[in-house]
Amino acid sequence: MITARQKVLAHLKKTRAASAREIARALKMSAPNVRHHLGILTSDGRLEVTSVHQRGGRGRPEKMYSLSQSALGDNLSVLADALLNVKVNMESIGESIARSQGLVGFANQPMPKRLSLLVDKLNEMHYQSRWEAAAEGPRIIFGRCPFAKIIENHPELCKMDSAMLEISLGRPIAQFTKSESSARGLCPFVFRVG
Repeated sequence: MITARQKVLAHLKKTRAASAREIARALKMSAPNVRHHLGILTSDGRLEVTSVHQRGGRGRPEKMYSLSQSALGDNLSVLADALLNVKVNMESIGESIARSQGLVGFANQPMPKRLSLLVDKLNEMHYQSRWEAAAEGPRIIFGRCPFAKIIENHPELCKMDSAMLEISLGRPIAQFTKSESSARGLCPFVFRVG
């Protein structure tokens, strides 16, 4: 049995964008019921509001809804697989990313400041990282792996991350497996700064 939300998603897949009123009319549902489902689908990230139009006269503005980019999907994992199946130097790619994302130039700062600046930049890149002091030296921990969709087939991406950290901090990086088990999407490594 197809649920009301599945019908709304299917309709938006066909029409690309529609208002609650248009969806209600097309699916023969009440407008409040459609707005309820649109609210849920928007809050869970499957839909997004693409524009808001003020209709002629009085009343609330009319929102136009469409499928979100995450719901539409992409072919980035296919592209990444194809590119990574060609022999590449992951360290040089890591260095290139560090330079292009502004992760270099921290060398004249004290180490705690370098680490804080690096973590801020990494978090802009969706790593959910943090650093912590340890007896053997500071450690950088990634809360998630932004390459989770493809990391299983391409663990060499971790070498790229290590190289990115090394060039950013100007210090060697040693990669260790976390003692706790890793859930899907979480980085299983701790990077110790040498």
